[in-house]
Amino acid sequence: MTSHPLPASNPLLQVDGLKKYFPAKGRRGTMLKAVDGVSFTLAKGETLALIGESGSGKTTVGKTILRLHEPTAGRAIFEGVDIFGLMPRQLRNRRRDMQIIFQDPFASLNPRMTVEELISEPFDIHGLAGGPDRARRIARLLDLVGLATFHARRYPHEFSGGQRQRIGIARALALDPKLIVCDEPVSALDVSIQSQILNLLRQLQQELDLSYLFIAHGMAAVKHISHRVAVMYLGKIMEIAPTRMLYSTPLHPYSEALMSAIPVPDPTVRRQRIILEGDIPTPLNVPGGCRFHTRCPYAASVGDKCRTVEPTLSDMGDGRLVACHLRDKPGAYPSAATLSVLSAGKQLI
Repeated sequence: MTSHPLPASNPLLQVDGLKKYFPAKGRRGTMLKAVDGVSFTLAKGETLALIGESGSGKTTVGKTILRLHEPTAGRAIFEGVDIFGLMPRQLRNRRRDMQIIFQDPFASLNPRMTVEELISEPFDIHGLAGGPDRARRIARLLDLVGLATFHARRYPHEFSGGQRQRIGIARALALDPKLIVCDEPVSALDVSIQSQILNLLRQLQQELDLSYLFIAHGMAAVKHISHRVAVMYLGKIMEIAPTRMLYSTPLHPYSEALMSAIPVPDPTVRRQRIILEGDIPTPLNVPGGCRFHTRCPYAASVGDKCRTVEPTLSDMGDGRLVACHLRDKPGAYPSAATLSVLSAGKQLI
């Protein structure tokens, strides 16, 4: 993916201090902090990827921005308007500009509706495209995603997984949106099909000037499609960086561990793998200070600060933001490459 310019001073989407807490079942008065103060910007025509382990809050961020979940706190400024402050009628009008592609292409499609009905449902909701114009728009949408006009008469169970995801993409495009939240859109597909869908998303972005918030586990997919990457851990963003920089020289210890887990398609290459001890803590009981310190191989070298003081995202230059006490004073600690060599708990793979 070619590099993208740094986000404009007037971004398409600006998220400030987003929080989403859920009441814990069976634990009165206890809140599950799924997202706990997330901030980022998304420029027009840009793809920002959200990555991290399961339970880090990636999908909750995407759904809360679209108000599929109601936020606990924060702002989401879309084209100068705070989405969280809109009344239901105003929000309904704004939804035309913001759509979502779901992870499971079968579960997200009503099995009792034909493809034509699925794609045209947004037209009915918003009172658009009646008569001959509807058929033309459906045919155009099917063509955009690589399907034929005769597919409109079929039902979801008559298609493969990749074709069903193309139908989901066509439905997301029906109202000519500006922003699409891609919630792990290729994770349920075969590897050979994943590349086809990723190439389709890139092509559509160029043709339609779309912006993507791309939520993913697959690091290869993120590298292929994103301009910038935000690394999430336990409801917080640990690092934001241009894709090439993050993949070559991650600055946060958690980012380093994620990058070291990417398989190398060459049996002669020996990569040092960073093995994190333990599992991600529960959002019901978030660790104090830096929430990654319980698994960080460098926390002991910093002292009590990692356990008591929560780091904030600091500007490291070149569009990089890092929330790590190791990076509080640039140059005061070894580089990411040096830290990787010194890291405890590694093994050769």
